[in-house]
Order: sequence, then structure tokens, then C-alpha cells
Amino acid sequence: MIDETWYQRPSGVPEHISAGGIVARVKNGRIHIALVGEKGLSQYVLPKGHVEAGETLEQAAVREIEEEAGFSQLTLLAPLGMRERLDFGKRTWKKTHYFLFATGQVDGTPTDKKHHYKIKWFSIDEFPDLFWPEQTQLIRENRDKIIELASKFGRKL
Repeated sequence: MIDETWYQRPSGVPEHISAGGIVARVKNGRIHIALVGEKGLSQYVLPKGHVEAGETLEQAAVREIEEEAGFSQLTLLAPLGMRERLDFGKRTWKKTHYFLFATGQVDGTPTDKKHHYKIKWFSIDEFPDLFWPEQTQLIRENRDKIIELASKFGRKL
């Protein structure tokens, strides 16, 4: 279980920079967000991962979303800030920068062959608690912004 100890940085733990995002689309006038299921986890997560050498934060977020969710047609709508916590193995301190993207794509085929990801769309008003509590909090805190910006994007399609 993820508790407050995951959000307290121990001394001497190395830091890694990650990037990822919330992917939104409009369906029947309602905003839906894509969540990623990973084999071995009972709950969903937002797509994200390490920033590689030479990448900007936005480039890393786009690459990670394509690897984990399979969406390649993304429009950046807004930065959503950074969240910090220990990684799954509690060996590194992750600083993850999140962005809001919109897509018209419905289905994605993840390009990461090392992991088995599945994608599921959820209404912004009826999404489950995510494995990482800070990701649930990120969506809830930015709900109005997600709805406003994704709706504007949806009207342009």
C-alpha cells in the first residue's frame, strides 16, 4: 500500500527526473481521460517515465505516453506541474513533470515491448483512485482546467 512514507525523501537517495501526462478526449460532449493498467498492478496509473538525454520534459512526456498508452497524435494543452515521491523500489527520488494533452485517438497500441500495458478511458467525473495517490490528486486538482481545455480542443475537431 502506498502511504505517506513514499512522499518523504530519505537522505542519500539519488534523484531522477520523469515526465508524463494526462491524455484527454471528448466523447459525446463529456471529457474522458486515458489511464494505463500495468501487469501486476491492481490499479491504473498515468503514463510517465524517465527523461532521456537530450529530451525536453515535453518530448519525454510525449514519448512515454506513446510507449505506455500508444497515442501518437497528441496536442499539448498545458503544463500541470511536478510531483515528487520515491520510485516503486524505494531506491530513487522521482520528480515527475506532468502535462495535459488532448487526442482524437480512441485506441492506442503501446510501443513498449518490455511491459504489458492496457489502456482504458474513464469519464473525468467517474475515474477510479489510481495506484499513486499524487496522480489521483493531480487529476482532481486540475479537473476544471482539464474540462475547459479539452472541451476547447474537442470543438476544433
